[in-house]
Amino acid sequence: MSIKTLCALLKHKRFVSIGRAGLDFYAEPPGTEMHDATLFSAHVGGSAGNIAVALAKLGSQVDIITCFSDDAVGRSVIKKLNDFGVSTAHCRIADGEARNTLAIVETRLENCQSVIYRQGAADLELNVEDIKAFDFAEVSGVILSGTALAIEPSRAAIFCAIKQARAANVPIVIDMDYRSYTWKSAEEAQAVYTDAISQCNIVIGNDVEFGVAAGNYELGLNYATSLIKAAPDVVIFKKGEFGSTTLTKERIFDTGIFPVSALKPTGAGDAFMGGFIAGLAEGMTLDQAVIQGTASAAIVVTRVACSSAMPNHLELATFRQLNTLSSLETKQKYAHSAI
Repeated sequence: MSIKTLCALLKHKRFVSIGRAGLDFYAEPPGTEMHDATLFSAHVGGSAGNIAVALAKLGSQVDIITCFSDDAVGRSVIKKLNDFGVSTAHCRIADGEARNTLAIVETRLENCQSVIYRQGAADLELNVEDIKAFDFAEVSGVILSGTALAIEPSRAAIFCAIKQARAANVPIVIDMDYRSYTWKSAEEAQAVYTDAISQCNIVIGNDVEFGVAAGNYELGLNYATSLIKAAPDVVIFKKGEFGSTTLTKERIFDTGIFPVSALKPTGAGDAFMGGFIAGLAEGMTLDQAVIQGTASAAIVVTRVACSSAMPNHLELATFRQLNTLSSLETKQKYAHSAI
């Protein structure tokens, strides 16, 4: 599928985000260490949830497909997603003792603690029947969270979504979102990721994630470069404080970052995805969409939380007027504004 065709399909701004959604508690006020905190603010969390919110705040119609726990936490996540305009109509309440992921997070740069509780995670109860009930022909893009590939039945559900989206000629975007603690081994992750990403149109990951897919952390960029010669149409290799490398079948280009005074390191990757895909859907060139994703990432790390911090169009425009993309020769590291 050519870049032109991809953008033509995405322009309808109707997306489905599949995977992890949970509840994040941030210690307040910003800078407070967890052991001193007595106040916390609650926000939607999880890559699929954050990306869905990011797209909704930029004017897209978004469904999320996941499973929620049958308790106050699950109901809270549903309400918060709905309040952002994300539809949960195609989600299921998980049976038994499954629980929505809960994260307790600090808003600080140095040694930021993010403690995630995912034992018996509800989102990993997603199954093939949940996917088959959704009409993929109704959307213009499918966004997958790689964490959902970690175990069954969620893994089979993701491959089912890929099959149905391909049959409907709908672009498939995957955020590799590798979390080592959810996988049995790096070898299993490598096998599953390579299978999944070979069937997607846009693949986005960082150096660690491509390193896992390559089977060697030192060969991540080489793997990403070889990958573009096969099925994916766009591969974005995120390099943290050194920006990103975008690869297509026609060319390769690098993009810097927007240096900012950040509050915390979390949320940048999900913000990048939301800003980037929204940019393509709005008719931006690939270069412009990557820059918008980079700006979204920079904004989010200056704010508390992830989903609630996602920018709208006005905030992005204002930020772009006041900030300059760093040159690729910049030597100073801005780890806290990384993507």
